[in-house]
Amino acid sequence: MNAFYDPYKILIRVYSDGAHLKIALAEEKTDENFRARTVKIVYGVLENDAYLSLCIKTFAEKSPKQSVRVVLKIALYAMLYLEKPRYAVTNDAAELLKKIGKGGTVGFVNAFLRRFAREKVCIPEGVEGLSIKYNFPLFAVKKLVEQYGKRAESILAAKSCGVSVRFIKNREKYLSIQHIDTPFPNVHIFERFSRDDGFFAGDYTFQSVGSVAICSVIEPCKELLDACAAPGGKSVLLAEKCGRVMAGEIHPHRLELIKTYVKRMGAENVAPVLSDATQFRADWAEKFDATLCDVPCSGLGTTAENPDIALSKQERDIPQLNAVQLAIINNCAKYVKTGGTLYYSTCSILREENDDIVQAFLKGNSSFTACGADCSLAHEKTKYGLQFLPDAAYGAGFYVSKLRRVR
Repeated sequence: MNAFYDPYKILIRVYSDGAHLKIALAEEKTDENFRARTVKIVYGVLENDAYLSLCIKTFAEKSPKQSVRVVLKIALYAMLYLEKPRYAVTNDAAELLKKIGKGGTVGFVNAFLRRFAREKVCIPEGVEGLSIKYNFPLFAVKKLVEQYGKRAESILAAKSCGVSVRFIKNREKYLSIQHIDTPFPNVHIFERFSRDDGFFAGDYTFQSVGSVAICSVIEPCKELLDACAAPGGKSVLLAEKCGRVMAGEIHPHRLELIKTYVKRMGAENVAPVLSDATQFRADWAEKFDATLCDVPCSGLGTTAENPDIALSKQERDIPQLNAVQLAIINNCAKYVKTGGTLYYSTCSILREENDDIVQAFLKGNSSFTACGADCSLAHEKTKYGLQFLPDAAYGAGFYVSKLRRVR
């Protein structure tokens, strides 16, 4: 069994096809006996992509094709971070190249690894160095330094604390496993947690601390709209304190995810519905006591958990996302009753996606006003909401704002 083959199959989908890491991991058939090793290599390569790319750029006279680049990144990761001897790495890389029909590049890869083993790579100073060291888009590093100053590096350096699990019943059965307690009842973080029959029985669900924190800010009410609900975690949790939750989703295949989630958790007061959050529905006008807009965003607060996000994000993406974010909050505000509450949230740490959007919304919607939100998880209070940062929130960054319709 070639140690690099299964990681290669997953990584080539991420790099070449733009596949989401977690989807590729779930869909790609791999050897279960070495699953942990495969996952470690895949995540490790992606978490260090910027540095591994610098290594290739430094020691390769010309840029290799994508397939060979992926093999080189796996080999470099094995040498640098798994401390595998060069001869073993070289053998595995050569065997893999032949297996994928790239045998003609074996000599190039062997020479590259020999040269790399005896020379060093220098990381630049300043923001460019931070971008490479922490595998974060350069444009976003510049924004973090501008917005958070000296704390920016601490934010970038934050790591995921593990798997967040929310228990509904039979919690005691699992608490003998080493874990971290969070400020939220029945929510714990495990370094490792294997899914068992309890998952399908609805004993627990996997839900990020960020998702739980956003739900904790939302007040109990009779009728709530979760406007961008997939995969359904927030809708199901909010159903515990709201009379009825309408779970909207624009994509049919993601609507099915909500239905599956709702059924597994037995949340009978959640109603999944196909709906475009940017398009007005007259039948929902002023119908809800509260509306949650957990809008599409850059996801740059979750790179510790989803390292593939950093591969594709570019500065030009942000204005495009902003347009969608503003369209959603402007539209969904029309569904809130007078005296009701509108919530806006993202998993971003960029002001452009958070306070700036709320400010633009309030400028055009004088019937709403920002009101005080609070949460037991460590956060920074901003002008319009709460900003959670990865170095204080178990490795994740997200934002929530609470707005009241006063007339």
